[in-house]
Amino acid sequence: MSRIIAFREALREAMQEEMRRDEKVFLLGEEVAEYNGAYKVSQGMLDEFGPKRVIDTPIAELGFTAVAVGAAQNGLRPIVEYMTWNFAVLPLDQILNTASKMLAMSGGQVGCPIVFRGANGSAGQLGAQHSTAFESMYANIPGLKVISVSNPYDAKGLLKSAIRDDDPVVFMESEVMYGDKGEVPAEEYLIPIGKADVKRAGRDVTIVSFNKMMKVALGAAEELEKEGISAEVIDLRTIRPLDWMTILESVKKTNRLVIIEEEWPFASVSSEITYRIQKEGFDYLDAPIRRITAADAPMHYAPNLVAAYLPDVSRTVKLVKEVMYLHK
Repeated sequence: MSRIIAFREALREAMQEEMRRDEKVFLLGEEVAEYNGAYKVSQGMLDEFGPKRVIDTPIAELGFTAVAVGAAQNGLRPIVEYMTWNFAVLPLDQILNTASKMLAMSGGQVGCPIVFRGANGSAGQLGAQHSTAFESMYANIPGLKVISVSNPYDAKGLLKSAIRDDDPVVFMESEVMYGDKGEVPAEEYLIPIGKADVKRAGRDVTIVSFNKMMKVALGAAEELEKEGISAEVIDLRTIRPLDWMTILESVKKTNRLVIIEEEWPFASVSSEITYRIQKEGFDYLDAPIRRITAADAPMHYAPNLVAAYLPDVSRTVKLVKEVMYLHK
């Protein structure tokens, strides 16, 4: 049986279920306890689990991340919530130099089962220091798994899998999606890490995206359908490890690929996908792979510049027509 619940509720249910299942799981971060979470994701969890398992921290991301990494190395399973991944630049030392490398540095003797989660990317007029998307940066780090979700169903199933995983997991959400609603089963379920999902079947072109850019991808597919163009839309869900085969099998069918992402273009997720698909699927391509990314600049505050910075439906539709040689 499914219910319609909000994105924040799906995340909350995932954490509650895993904390009830395993007493080693706990949550810490800024405002997660007394305030019920900056985005109300952890609402009610302090009342249920108490202050030893739902822990308010100072505004000191490096410090509380270090505490959590140490706890993970000693057998606990922390969930670290960042108010935004933009603030997690400060604890990058702990994520990169300790969490991701500990298994290798200890010869497999010390693991680090930990989830780092929070809002990622732009949320509108918040200025350059609060608007960066970080998937490709963290996907560049061996030893981490990187998940970036677009809807409540995937968010719950993948967060539960991330909490149970024995490796450090970076879990990307979006501030502007916490109120989005979708169908989520009442029964327990898990979604495997590393498996993309075809959200919409199609025959003429493959569109690949993740996180809130999936709204752009699906919106573009709807507009293209009005003109008789059938787009297959793939939600990556996991950035590392990346499900190459789902993309390749789709390209074998459609012979065209367009990638949408919120990140800067240089050394991005789309760059890596483009390399891999041309390497393994060159003979299936009837047009060059194209992509639409964020502008190659810090995101400014003015609303017209915010709109110019981010991918949108109209530019995606135009790009699809170009790869189909339908542009004027």
